[in-house]
Amino acid sequence: MTEKDFIPKRYSESMEHGSVSWEAPSNIALVKYWGKKEHQIPANPSVSFTLKNCRTITRLDFSKKENQSDFDFEIYFEGNKKEDFKPKIKTFFERIVQYVPFLKEYKFEIHSENTFPHSSGIASSASGMSALALCVMSLEKKLNPEMREGFFRKKASFLARLGSGSACRSIEGDLVVWGKHQETRGSSDLFGIKYPDEVHENFKNYQDTILLVDKGTKEVSSSVGHNLMHNHPFAEARFAQAHENLAKLKPVFAEGDLEKFIEIVENEALTLHSMMMSSRPYFILMKPNTLEIINKIWSFRKRTELPVCFTLDAGANVHVLYPEKDKVKVLEFIKNELVAYCENGHYICDSVGDGALKLK
Repeated sequence: MTEKDFIPKRYSESMEHGSVSWEAPSNIALVKYWGKKEHQIPANPSVSFTLKNCRTITRLDFSKKENQSDFDFEIYFEGNKKEDFKPKIKTFFERIVQYVPFLKEYKFEIHSENTFPHSSGIASSASGMSALALCVMSLEKKLNPEMREGFFRKKASFLARLGSGSACRSIEGDLVVWGKHQETRGSSDLFGIKYPDEVHENFKNYQDTILLVDKGTKEVSSSVGHNLMHNHPFAEARFAQAHENLAKLKPVFAEGDLEKFIEIVENEALTLHSMMMSSRPYFILMKPNTLEIINKIWSFRKRTELPVCFTLDAGANVHVLYPEKDKVKVLEFIKNELVAYCENGHYICDSVGDGALKLK
């Protein structure tokens, strides 16, 4: 598919007013996306676990308006009007209006809330933008009822990507691939797809406990970090490594090889942060407590031989990944040894989920 396939020809129905609601999850990348081309195209493919509990719930109220010269919307987050959110939403609308040309025909009210604390240090752009993209698509489906479900989901992922790259991985579950990859059939730079190959029982209902090391705003935003990959001395080697690691995960997912899974996932997390530390200008998003937690996890794994590992997003917080069968022992370890390194002792228990859900 190309971008042109998402430009509608005409709509068979009209809508004066209404409301649609979706909830969409966050996700955690196993093979990391870091670096992008024009129009939110990833410089390398990625694969992620879709989460179950960390979600954004969004309601889009719409009513037809007379003046169609510009976008007209208000945004409310957890009941409060948010003027500071408007520039990002306007940029998103500007990027997608050629694919959903009705946007200027309606006045919108966007009501959004998270199931996790907004100031928790968990990025909500993936869940937030995917939920909003799905609401926009539900309005388009009302205007074009013949639209097929498969196309609906692909286009929702395509639109979400234009709001926040990783948001395109929050439409489907439980494993999602985004970015063209030679050995992954159906993969695309334009949208995320449900991982198409065999997945062993070991990875079903995989657990993710998120340790909130630092709940503050990051010193360097992800957008700035992505842009620093353009002239990065190790960029091409990194992009090749991501392709290679995604290929290596194929037999790992099929055979349930937890040892190899741990090796690849932790290597990806550390590589992500090494790219930040070797950028020009360079920066460090890990905190001393991030490193303390990593070392504790390594010691615990060596001592118990339990298949627990970590991954990191572009920040200081640590995602502790482990199979459901080891949940009791790992949570005991987290409470006894790791919570002390979390800000105010805060952590979130989550697991792999099934993707976004339309609300009645």
